Amino acid sequence: MKSRLVALEEGKGPSPITIIKTNQARVLPLIILQYLMTFLGVGIVFSILSMFMIRYLGVQNVVPVAQSVVHPCYGDQSSLESWIRPPSTMMHTMNDTELFWRASFVPRIEEYPFERTPKIAFMFLTRGPLPMAPLWERFFKGNEGFYSIYIHSLPNYQANFSPSSVFYRRQIPSQVAEWGKMSMCDAERRLLANGLLDISNEWFVLLSEACIPLHNFSTIYRYMSRSQYSFMGSVDERGPYGRGRYNANMAPEINITEWRKGSQWFEINRKLATDVVDDKIFYPKFEKYCRPACYVDEHYFPTMLSIQSPRLLANRSLTWVDWSRGGAHPATFGKADIKEQLFKRFFDGKTCTYNNENSSVCYLFARKFAPSALEPLLENASKVFGF
Repeated sequence: MKSRLVALEEGKGPSPITIIKTNQARVLPLIILQYLMTFLGVGIVFSILSMFMIRYLGVQNVVPVAQSVVHPCYGDQSSLESWIRPPSTMMHTMNDTELFWRASFVPRIEEYPFERTPKIAFMFLTRGPLPMAPLWERFFKGNEGFYSIYIHSLPNYQANFSPSSVFYRRQIPSQVAEWGKMSMCDAERRLLANGLLDISNEWFVLLSEACIPLHNFSTIYRYMSRSQYSFMGSVDERGPYGRGRYNANMAPEINITEWRKGSQWFEINRKLATDVVDDKIFYPKFEKYCRPACYVDEHYFPTMLSIQSPRLLANRSLTWVDWSRGGAHPATFGKADIKEQLFKRFFDGKTCTYNNENSSVCYLFARKFAPSALEPLLENASKVFGF
């Protein structure tokens, strides 16, 4: 070392600048190597984490959103089971256009290649809570596999049913529905479309939060399954509240002689439900020309179905209501109204046509009932309704 210093002092050997450059040439490869090792280590860690997520969290959790929208309710489409299995959840990412398109699929072969138990789809159109839920819980008990439940409420409403309830997680993706406007029919079509996603749903009943069943489940199931007709009121009413609501701009698709009025609360079979969801002819006419004081929920479905499938309609509703008090809405019954004379009004003195024969069983449901009516209804359910 000393000889090198002497040499430097005497001007012999490499200069200081040369020494610095030599040291930099040695250090630079080491820095590059360190960067490469760090990059390689990060890549290995990322690969291990990715394999862990795929293995333990499931592949579906890392699939891009654009791909998940293609089959929101079904998994592998290569097996029959994937087509006949009902959706595992009511919530999905489809908009109405996508939903109606998916729901419009119709088997062209009437014989099913699997054992199918036809079910009733109970569709509840409500703003929020279902105050009659305990009564319906008792009605459904023991009849699992013969029914499905769908709830259309306000979009921001969160139900608090317990996991043991038949109503638990049965809400469908919804939008605001206003009485007398097309958005109300949109909500009903949305309920039908979600119900059609379950291939076993054969009959579709529209109910409100104020409806109650008037018979036990087996009686209602037998009544619907053996009927040759669907129960949609469709009347040619020649007055200001019937033909008086017709708009001539609806022609030629709808003429005044084809204009019908009926109850909003209906029961239709799978074929008619598909027709409603698939409609592109009548919907635009009603959306544009039937506005208050033309109440679209009283005219759209009755008119459309009476034009397309008149021989499939019984032209009456299965839901009993009391219009005797006057006004735009039927009477509401509270706790003080739940008496024997009201029950007699449901059942006594009624005659109607069932499968082209006279029948005394005309109504399967009734409305409107206030929350205060629940307790006396539960007390009388076994004796009056049979459940």
